[in-house]
Amino acid sequence: MGRNSSSALAALGAVDHVSVGLADVGKPEGFLERQVGRWLDELESYSRFEGYPGPDIPGVDEVAAWLDANRPSSWTPGIMHGDYHVANLMYRHDGPGVAAIVDWEMVTIGDPLLDLGWLLATGKDDNGRALGVGGAVVSTHGWPVASELVDVYRERTTRDLSAISWYAVMACFKLGIVLEGTNARAAAGKAPKAIGDMLHATTLALFERAVSLVKAA
Repeated sequence: MGRNSSSALAALGAVDHVSVGLADVGKPEGFLERQVGRWLDELESYSRFEGYPGPDIPGVDEVAAWLDANRPSSWTPGIMHGDYHVANLMYRHDGPGVAAIVDWEMVTIGDPLLDLGWLLATGKDDNGRALGVGGAVVSTHGWPVASELVDVYRERTTRDLSAISWYAVMACFKLGIVLEGTNARAAAGKAPKAIGDMLHATTLALFERAVSLVKAA
């Protein structure tokens, strides 16, 4: 199943978005350059929630600075799902192949390699550690580690994967900030406190993973 999640993603990234009528979707120009500032602004916006003391997330500034300093200088626009992980995949009933990708509310024309980074952020690292973001199936013995998923994608793409660590760090950064939003809402009584606490712990784990990837890069 895990290998097929990566091969299906490579197939999506290979679609010519112009030829299928999606040339006007999203704003691909400057897409990568906007990411860090966009999500730091989102994190700052959580201060509007009464009772939220502000983000207590070690590594935010370090990771943001590294992302800005190491951003890929060139990339090829394509269809980007925006929330690509195992819970948004449907598998065939007669085998492990991906039958459908669902939940397209975050789709845009951007950098498809950020979807691969998202798959890595929500899956196992190369030591076999899963953060629990991708669901119970990711924690099973048979789910591939990060480098295996990258290898599967590499076999099916012409995209340059030399900066894949950047995309994995970016995915951890973005997803961690998105999840912290629920923690902020929980502080204001707009979401269950237990859910806020759980997702804040996941945010901390994602930034811990991001810092580890930065140090290893």
